[in-house]
Amino acid sequence: MKKFLVFLFIPIFSFSQSIVSEVNLLIKQKQFVKAELLASNYAAQNPNNLNAIELLGDAYGHQKKWDDAIEQYKKLVDANIDNANYHYKYGGALGRKAQEVNKFQALGIIGDVKEAFLKAAELDPKHIDTRWALVELFMQLPGIVGGSKKKSLQYAYELEQISQVDGYLAKGYIYEYDKDPKLAETYYKKAIEVGGSLTCYDKLTSLYEAEKQPEMAIANIEKAHAKHNKNHLNYQIGKVSADYNIQLDKGERCLKIYIENHSAEDDVPIEWAYFRLAQIQKNRSNKTEALKWIDKALMVRSDFIQAQDERGKILSL
Repeated sequence: MKKFLVFLFIPIFSFSQSIVSEVNLLIKQKQFVKAELLASNYAAQNPNNLNAIELLGDAYGHQKKWDDAIEQYKKLVDANIDNANYHYKYGGALGRKAQEVNKFQALGIIGDVKEAFLKAAELDPKHIDTRWALVELFMQLPGIVGGSKKKSLQYAYELEQISQVDGYLAKGYIYEYDKDPKLAETYYKKAIEVGGSLTCYDKLTSLYEAEKQPEMAIANIEKAHAKHNKNHLNYQIGKVSADYNIQLDKGERCLKIYIENHSAEDDVPIEWAYFRLAQIQKNRSNKTEALKWIDKALMVRSDFIQAQDERGKILSL
């Protein structure tokens, strides 16, 4: 199983909101070790408090400490077997562990993953994340161990009854995974029509890139930008331009806009924009300009492996 599930570790607590707020702030700042320490201390002081246990499990989960997260979530399931979210988080941590072990070990885990997700779905008919997990699980599992496109579509249909946009995105995912790009495109476009979120646009852009349709990808990113006006979309245009050696003037212009407006809200580090500008100049066979931009990237981060490799390619022009 290559791609699996993206899990949201968002605790809902009715206790000590200051502790919760502080841990969540640390997680947002990616200070996971500090978040774990704070959550661990709180859980030690409140060993029977389910919210404290959940908070610690979440802190472990953000660090991909799956065995530790599994231990905490199992406590939650044992303490309250009727809580759908506990089963969902337990199954999620098990699933992520299954990704990181060998195939034989993973086979011994998958049954528990499936059981946890199915129980969560049974307990909460409107639990969106669980149904997403089941859509992905049944598509990614080989048929011999229970994989089934039919079952995946069943949960996509259930998603559609809860949230039409999630249903369309799930069907798009299923058909993309099943190598039916036309149907995937149809459902991603439906999701854009109904929801129009950045996620909807991103799914369609990724499909176009996977199908080697960069012109379509850029056109879709431009539509997303017109609706949402997010700076990171300028980077995305520049990236596609650089990767596929198309619309280089537009790509260069968008990357420079991205750099000019770069802030902490942008999830792509600025050195990557310099890297893409270097690629564009390399595509133009402009060695001097390409070296200027790649050196700027390396000045920001000297251990930037991709930039080091790209510099070698530029020098060989």
